Amino acid sequence: MLQRPRRNRKSEVIRQMVQETHVSAANLIFPLFIVEGNNQKTEVASMSGIFRYSIDNLLREVESCMKLGLNSFDLFPNISEELKDKYATESHREEGLYLRAIREVKNNFPEACVVTDVAMDPYSSDGHDGIVENGEILNDETLEVLGRMALAQAYAGADIIAPSDMMDGRVGYIRRTLDDAGFKHVSIMSYSAKYASAFYGPFRDALNSAPKFGDKKSYQMNPANQREALIEARLDEAEGADFLMVKPALAYLDVIKLIKDNTELPVAAYNVSGEYAMLKAAVQKGWLNEQRSVTEVLTSIRRAGATAILTYHAKEVLENKWL
Repeated sequence: MLQRPRRNRKSEVIRQMVQETHVSAANLIFPLFIVEGNNQKTEVASMSGIFRYSIDNLLREVESCMKLGLNSFDLFPNISEELKDKYATESHREEGLYLRAIREVKNNFPEACVVTDVAMDPYSSDGHDGIVENGEILNDETLEVLGRMALAQAYAGADIIAPSDMMDGRVGYIRRTLDDAGFKHVSIMSYSAKYASAFYGPFRDALNSAPKFGDKKSYQMNPANQREALIEARLDEAEGADFLMVKPALAYLDVIKLIKDNTELPVAAYNVSGEYAMLKAAVQKGWLNEQRSVTEVLTSIRRAGATAILTYHAKEVLENKWL
């Protein structure tokens, strides 16, 4: 035999030499949950090792991450039920929890990259990503709310605005809103292909943001569809997105690759809460080796084409030197 591929696998040094895909701290974005109060740190019941932080403890967590080389963070607020309303007005109130958290992180760690979430559901009394009228999600009326939200986040110091709502035309609307206010430097990481997935449950538990009725299938994508993701991605790119995101990641590696093969923009992927929770549960049962499983998952997402990975594993892989 002239060709023996095993020759390139015969030692660790050679295996590393020919390794095609690498994951580093620079590729990782760490999602962090925020709650009101002081000295609060409560574990999310369905996400072992993941916590909700009050702003003072959020700053300590960001600092500890940055010492590990983890410099990018996506913030998500747990809003008190009494502050929620039909139009998500708490989302752009200057002294609201979320905007205070953004300001504090950027004031204390100006070198950190802060990614912010633009969607109504954490602030909505209906728990949906858009304004609800007679059971229908209103698309164009919702854009005004999303624009106010994005602008408030930009004023607070956001580096990257990430609309996760899946309303039609929201990237263009937000881009114009930011540009008109002088925030041409603020990036947009669009949730271009966000599927109506079963893997979001623990996240909704963390934020108490589940819909009060119905589901999100009229705006999030059908998990059976692939070509539709390309339609969404091309629209977002034309409207001014700087990153295109696929969510979830593991069950949609084919979609990550499809979008990567059809754009010059960086592609992000969200390794979501349900994916994290089921791996952790299997590890706790002794069914999986945690280091090997986590690194294999992250490598597979990178191999599919993701430049940036939002993952709850971000801190632990650096703490334990798994990469």
